[in-house]
Amino acid sequence: MRRASAWFAYALLPVEFVLVVCLVAGVRIPPALLAGAETAVGLLLLANGVAFLRLRRRGRTNREAVRTLVPEPVLRLVRHELRLMAGLGRWVARRPHGVDGPGAEAFPHARDQAALMYGFAFVCCVETVGMSYLLADWPVVHAVVLVLDVYTVLFVLGLHAASATRPHVLTADALRVRQAAHVDVRIPLDRIAAVRHESLFTHERKDDELNLAVGSQTSLTLELTRPLDAPRLLGAPRPVRTVRLHADDPGALRRALAQALTRARTAPSPALDPPASV
Repeated sequence: MRRASAWFAYALLPVEFVLVVCLVAGVRIPPALLAGAETAVGLLLLANGVAFLRLRRRGRTNREAVRTLVPEPVLRLVRHELRLMAGLGRWVARRPHGVDGPGAEAFPHARDQAALMYGFAFVCCVETVGMSYLLADWPVVHAVVLVLDVYTVLFVLGLHAASATRPHVLTADALRVRQAAHVDVRIPLDRIAAVRHESLFTHERKDDELNLAVGSQTSLTLELTRPLDAPRLLGAPRPVRTVRLHADDPGALRRALAQALTRARTAPSPALDPPASV
């Protein structure tokens, strides 16, 4: 039943999109077709609401019930958008994410993309003003385009805010590498075989490499002892053996990482419990 509901939602989504485009363009749609589409949406929401209540009665938590009913790619996209908007709030409040743990050391990486992102946001603002002027005689189209343009500006600023508030984080046992709100990979120190300080401005696409470029540049290369899964935006697995990343101060990150690797490799092994007497 859940699978049938998901397929019905996938089929209904493009129909709703076409209807919205037709309404914005001024195309007359038969009332029966509109009523049928809205009835289908209402039935889909009702069916999912009933399924949610049944899952809750069976002992599932709210999060588990939502993950059961909503496809994983949709959840990932929603989480990505929420992280971008939350990044704007953290950026204004100057509260970085994920750096509160004991011994955690943050390494920012968004400085070299700031000018580009600000310029892009300015262009989007100019485009918003221009489209508002050109579409002033079409109120419905003007309202729709204005919402899209404002969201585009927030999206661009959110990308930079997420990068600024989600730095790379080094702890005693792992390096957490991040990029905006769509990449967040924890690399255990025992998986890192070598660290190189190299500046690269071109990156070939390879299946076993993860390139976290900032301003088309990476400054550190990590070679791993064995593959590590770095999921893609929609959740597809991506095993990687090489990670390239950028930091505002790559030398400081390399030195701190080298010291952490030395401590991890020279730490005494835990003592074994004495054997129990017969």
